[in-house]
Parts: sequence; C-alpha cells; structure tokens
Amino acid sequence: MEKKSLTFDEIKQKLVNYCVYQDRCHAEVEQKMREFLLIDEAKEEILLYLMKENYLNEERYTRSYIRGKFYIKHWGRNKIKMYLKQKQISEKMISSCFDEIDEDDYRNTIARIYEDYSSKQKGLQEYQKKSKTIKYLMSRGFEYEIIGEVIND
Repeated sequence: MEKKSLTFDEIKQKLVNYCVYQDRCHAEVEQKMREFLLIDEAKEEILLYLMKENYLNEERYTRSYIRGKFYIKHWGRNKIKMYLKQKQISEKMISSCFDEIDEDDYRNTIARIYEDYSSKQKGLQEYQKKSKTIKYLMSRGFEYEIIGEVIND
C-alpha cells in the first residue's frame, strides 16, 4: 500500500496528538518522528515547539511514570530507575522525581507483597520461604536493605 505523504503541519499535529494522548519522553517522540521521513531541521523545530507548548515535558513524564509503575504495577525503585534509563532519562532527573513515592507507602507495599507471596509458598521450610520471597521482591525492583528492614520489624 502506498504511503500518503503528509505536510509539515500535518506531521506536527500528529505528534501533538501523540503527546496529548499520554505523557511521552523525548526518546519516544524521536522514535515516532522516524516514521515520518523528516530532515533534521524539521525534527528540531517540532521538538522545540512541543517543549515550548508544554506537550513534551521530561519531568512531568518521569513523575507520572514513577507514580504509575509504583502505585499501579507495584514496582520497586531499582526496576523503575532501570526502565527510565532505557528511555534515556537522566540520572539527576530520576533521582529528583523519586519523591513521588511516599516512604510509608513504599514500606507498606513491601510488607504487603511479602505477606501475600510468602503465604502462597507451600511445603517449604521457613528459611526457604523467606529466601524465595526476598528474591521475588528484589526481582520486582525493591532494595535488599529496605526489604530486610521491613520484614525484620
């Protein structure tokens, strides 16, 4: 099927809609721009426009990503940080946005997941249950030190 060629303004509008639909990071928008065969100057102009009009905001994206992955998916900080780095978000930005997660909520989530997962482990000795549950929590991105503090309280 033949691709319909779009004008600069049509492409710009498509990218605005792409950003309005949900928060996006620069890497996602640049990936989307590759679908449209644009020259570098056009890409630059569209990116500047999206940032100027606040359609593209890296901090807002990072904060909503952190909230979503923690409060909905129950991921730990390590896993969230790893995925944000893959999206080319700076270490400084990631660190400054982690205040989106309330420390009490974080510890309560670890305790709740620990109880749920541990109670499902049948036919294991207590130390095996504990070890397996800690490994599970770490695979979800929670820090070993905090897991230890929470389960030994």
